[in-house]
Amino acid sequence: MPFMFEKLQVYQKAIDLADEVASLTEDFPRGYYFLTDQLNRASLSIAANIAEGNGRFTKADRKNFFAIARGSVQECVPLLELARRRKLISDAICLKVRGELETIAKMLSGLIAGLDKRQA
Repeated sequence: MPFMFEKLQVYQKAIDLADEVASLTEDFPRGYYFLTDQLNRASLSIAANIAEGNGRFTKADRKNFFAIARGSVQECVPLLELARRRKLISDAICLKVRGELETIAKMLSGLIAGLDKRQA
């Protein structure tokens, strides 16, 4: 039986993103370990914080973890840009992943706004 957060579309998109980033960074040159590590951590943090937030009992706790997830989305942007500038990923791949990040950010904002509308 799946956990409740696994049914959330935003979680599914976030875990897909983390998997995609892991694949993208597999072949980064050895001297870019710092970028590989940080990009993988930031992308996985999105899904991990959605999962952890969903397991919290208070609305404030859930909102905090969803906000952290949204912050991790933002963290991925400069990391992707550096990977693009260093020609580790193509412009097209960068745009594609940025689009996925924008979608996830909007979904997280909606999730947070929905919490604000609900009564405790």
